[in-house]
Amino acid sequence: MTLYVDSSAIIKRYVTERDSGVAKSLMATDPVLVTSRLTEIEVRRNLVRLLEPDAALQAKRDFNQDLDAFALVNLDATTCNIAARIAEETLCRSLDSIHLAAAQRAGSATLLTFDIRQAQAARSIGLAVIGT
Repeated sequence: MTLYVDSSAIIKRYVTERDSGVAKSLMATDPVLVTSRLTEIEVRRNLVRLLEPDAALQAKRDFNQDLDAFALVNLDATTCNIAARIAEETLCRSLDSIHLAAAQRAGSATLLTFDIRQAQAARSIGLAVIGT
């Protein structure tokens, strides 16, 4: 199984919040995790937003190290075109459509997310969803 992990799941590795344990357990089930370059932006933003400065700095270091182990989908023209099509079809939020396009590009059959609206859009385009 190729598991595409979105930002709402990855952030739970560094910020203790509802379902953090679930997210970590689900990520541990797949040896090759996939995400997009968008995740780097979203997670870093949220680390600074949610954590105290020292904790955010350490979490950012941990995240950067962990990100090296992920297979990353670039936000190239093909991914963006797929995202636009998904946004038109599902009317989902733009960033969600980028994650869903990246999941499709990676050949992921399963999306790990804790974002209810993104999960609904994912299911509507045929992706299996776990987490939500």
